[in-house]
Amino acid sequence: MTTKLTIKDIMSKPVSIAKSALITEALDRMLGEGIDPIIVTHQGRVIGTASRRTIAEKIGSKKTGAIPPTQIHVANVVKEDFTFAYPDQEIDILIPLLQNYKIVVVLDAEHKLIGMVTMGDLLKVMKPDCPLEDVIELAPRITPEDRVVHLHRRMVDDSATRFIVNDNGRVLGIVTETDLARALVKLKEMVEVKHHDTRIRNLIAQDIMSTPVISVPMGTPVEAIIDLMTEKNISTVLVTGEEKPIGLVTRRSIISAL
Repeated sequence: MTTKLTIKDIMSKPVSIAKSALITEALDRMLGEGIDPIIVTHQGRVIGTASRRTIAEKIGSKKTGAIPPTQIHVANVVKEDFTFAYPDQEIDILIPLLQNYKIVVVLDAEHKLIGMVTMGDLLKVMKPDCPLEDVIELAPRITPEDRVVHLHRRMVDDSATRFIVNDNGRVLGIVTETDLARALVKLKEMVEVKHHDTRIRNLIAQDIMSTPVISVPMGTPVEAIIDLMTEKNISTVLVTGEEKPIGLVTRRSIISAL
């Protein structure tokens, strides 16, 4: 008889931060630990999560334009809608949860935080049996000169999460929520408040894009892409055909195929 895996078998150590902490601390923790979002607590209880996206949205909004990120607390970027599970539950329940949330918070019987399960954690033990075509996402293509303020607006209004920076059919880089959050925090920390708007308006995609882009050719097995993501600790891989970009494979697109 085969023993089924439970959540405690695959969960990882929780990464959390108090709601009274600064968003700069939260972003540093997420980048340092390679996770997104981060669990937010108050008086020992989980109250939600904060993501790179919510930080980017807050810093880039006109309402907080004059406030340095070192004065904005995590409480201002918390998303209270989160999901949780218990350690003794079987891992099958994680599939629908992670298809809708980036992480699953793991609580004990007293609702105390004891762990978390990320998409990467689940993909270490479960892999979809499907061709590469089934997990490719189309991503908006932008030019190196596209302005960051416009990308920020598209992320907010259109729920875009990634952009392929393309120059005459050649991929130069990718712009993600992480790139946007990191760039806005750095700019607002280094530039005087009175110059924030001008500097942000002048930021373009090539100033903040991630490069070089890790890519695989069309036909690569999905399992090999998952292994590559784990090895490089990345969540996005570019798929190319005849050296031209076809689309992106993300952890979310792979989880959706389970």
